Amino acid sequence: MKKAMGFVAVVIALAFSTTASAGRPSMNECFEGSEFIGNAALSRDAGMPATAFLDRMEEDFVLIRAFPNELRWFVHDADDESFLLHETSEVFDHPEPADDHRRAFLHACVERMAAPEASDRENSEPVAKPGKT
Repeated sequence: MKKAMGFVAVVIALAFSTTASAGRPSMNECFEGSEFIGNAALSRDAGMPATAFLDRMEEDFVLIRAFPNELRWFVHDADDESFLLHETSEVFDHPEPADDHRRAFLHACVERMAAPEASDRENSEPVAKPGKT
């Protein structure tokens, strides 16, 4: 079990998938993140306690911060960590089949990916309504 959890840190830190900017996951990261969430549900089903899984994730986040952003998978900043930790907590707090958690995560991740960044909202000009000048 410890070996598998250590693997999580390596995968998160060293995956060379297409990365996105902090707070904005790529589609690839969303798919891979949904697989991670599905595997968290399978770990739960195999008897892994929530505290053990979530504590290990937080330890892994500390290790991951040592890597440059471009080498990280999914957890590029504190907001990413919070999002992934929250979604993983849901797996343990509200047990559902792994595929249901995977699907819910993918939906939430894609919404997060599509949401405008704060700097985008601040720099955009208001759009006039049609027919109004």
